[in-house]
Amino acid sequence: MSTLSNPSLKSINWFGVVLVSLMFWFSTSLLMDFVIMPGLFVTGMMSQPDFGTAGYALFWVFNRLELICGALILTGLLVAHQARTDHTVMDSGIRSRWAIELALGLMAIVLVMTYALTPAMGALGVSLNAFEPATLPVGMNQLHLLYFGLEALKLIGCGLLLRLYFHDLQVSGEA
Repeated sequence: MSTLSNPSLKSINWFGVVLVSLMFWFSTSLLMDFVIMPGLFVTGMMSQPDFGTAGYALFWVFNRLELICGALILTGLLVAHQARTDHTVMDSGIRSRWAIELALGLMAIVLVMTYALTPAMGALGVSLNAFEPATLPVGMNQLHLLYFGLEALKLIGCGLLLRLYFHDLQVSGEA
């Protein structure tokens, strides 16, 4: 019990946790969307018989990292919002209600991508007959469009959160 009430323990810098998580999430999403996936598409991954299994394995790991980043961001924003004083008036910034709503939206997007879209695309891409040539399943294009639409919304949301974060840094730098 003495460790819980020990005043010498340092508290977590939630602004730093939010910034590092947000920048990691944003940069890895850009890397995945604009480097890794186009590279796999150009090299012919979609024509391989086990592309569904390989894609599912890749996105299984990536979606779990996104869930961790989203949870850290949402937790940090809730802590920062709770820690503000009653005398602080902020029209925007990381402590604003908009930041928390953006983080909740990002978590909803990642949950849909992780537990609905990725398993559906993996199931469509599973090759049940090793002797048939690999073809793109019928519903895969619609799922890809939906996935990339949600991915675009996620990138916009991350960008807006970064903008709110850097707005706070500019305001604190001017004061």
